[in-house]
Amino acid sequence: MNVRQIFQSSKTAVSFEFFPPKNENASRSLFETIKSLIQIQPAYVSVTYGAGGSTRHLTHDLVVKIQQETNLTVVSHLTCVGSTKEEIHSILQKYHDSGIRNIMALRGDPPKGESLFTPVQNGFNYAWELVAFIKKHFPDMGIGVAGFPEGHPESNNRLTEIANLKQKVDAGADYICTQLFLDNRDFYDFCERCELAGIHVPIVAGIMPIVSLKSMNRMAELSARSRFPAKLLRLLYRAGTEENVERAGLHWAAEQVRDLLDHKVRGIHFYTLNRSEQVHKICEALGINNSLQLQ
Repeated sequence: MNVRQIFQSSKTAVSFEFFPPKNENASRSLFETIKSLIQIQPAYVSVTYGAGGSTRHLTHDLVVKIQQETNLTVVSHLTCVGSTKEEIHSILQKYHDSGIRNIMALRGDPPKGESLFTPVQNGFNYAWELVAFIKKHFPDMGIGVAGFPEGHPESNNRLTEIANLKQKVDAGADYICTQLFLDNRDFYDFCERCELAGIHVPIVAGIMPIVSLKSMNRMAELSARSRFPAKLLRLLYRAGTEENVERAGLHWAAEQVRDLLDHKVRGIHFYTLNRSEQVHKICEALGINNSLQLQ
């Protein structure tokens, strides 16, 4: 199914994100995780690229396996990093031939050890160029792009940041999926700023539960823009044991999701880190199943 069709419904769409495994054992474990989440009947699942496109073939293998062995709608991430236009076209053709009809179009992070993105010769400089390319050559593909409620990590100008996002939408993006955020006020403000800029495609809220202080510190390292509300920090610091920290982090994420549902957001995207238990607990607590049959 094309993601465009999913967002034509007034219901909130729940989706999950995975990253490709690096060996056979991890692959078997991940597929068991994916199968365990099928009972929630997500609207779609997505699969990431590694930094610099380092897991391109693993991504392709996993999305094809999901496409062929489950009834899930799958979205494959695709970046501009390290690929010419011809190579991108070949990748898209392989996806299309395999029945994949949805792409998350990203500029991508620089390869490991590099701090700046450098396009290859005859490649793409920006995500909007990739979006326009997909729309031109594969018009039946659904296209998602990234949004940054807390600010793009490479931008110091919040006004041009939204203008750049609009450029991706104007190039043909069907929806926006945000990076994770920990305070829903950031998401709602982001949605308002998008509306003021003339962006009217569905905006999906990205949620990642904090399951340990180590995972929180890792989140802070990965994104200098990540904002940790004082109330959340107080909750985690007084939790004491690792078990209680995980319970507190899940409670916070569940409250985020409950509030988002109450505001009838178009979609909620869980960054699963290839684990199912935390997402299951949140969905069970909130009665989420059957692709969120909530009005």
